[in-house]
Amino acid sequence: MNIIDQIISSYSNNKSLYMGEKVTIAEHMIQTAMLAEKNNCSSSLICSSLLHDYGHFILENPDDLVSKGKDGKHEDVGYEFLKKYFVQNVVEPIKYHVKAKRYLTREVIYYRMLSEASKVSLKLQGGIMDDKEAKKFEGNEFFEDSIKLRKFDEGAKKADLKIKSINEYKNLLSSKLI
Repeated sequence: MNIIDQIISSYSNNKSLYMGEKVTIAEHMIQTAMLAEKNNCSSSLICSSLLHDYGHFILENPDDLVSKGKDGKHEDVGYEFLKKYFVQNVVEPIKYHVKAKRYLTREVIYYRMLSEASKVSLKLQGGIMDDKEAKKFEGNEFFEDSIKLRKFDEGAKKADLKIKSINEYKNLLSSKLI
């Protein structure tokens, strides 16, 4: 099975709810991509948005990790897997989207917007970023796209929203292969 078919299969077979949310992981990632599209983002950022939580599909049982107070580092797992297949502009924002969450929560307004599940995972992911780490992150080449991705990420948890099929993204995914 080629990587595009494998990704489509993962989305099609995902029936479990996204940790503590009212949508599945697949629905969440498609909603995230749809928000990137709605905001006229680059095709690479739309693809990043579509794949940003793919590491959860690879992890054995992400809900079990959270219940045990452990971070599965889904961003690293997804990045390490996807970088073998996709261009850098797609995979780097995936790698840094959790750092972007930690960065954005430095603002009280953003922190208050987080779902309860996001607040729980934030603690497991290292908590709110300190000023020194924030300054370093701001210098990252993929800082802006990581921040955009993370903002779409938080807004993409709506139950009963009519979403696209993963098959509608097949050409986009194919266009971003190495």
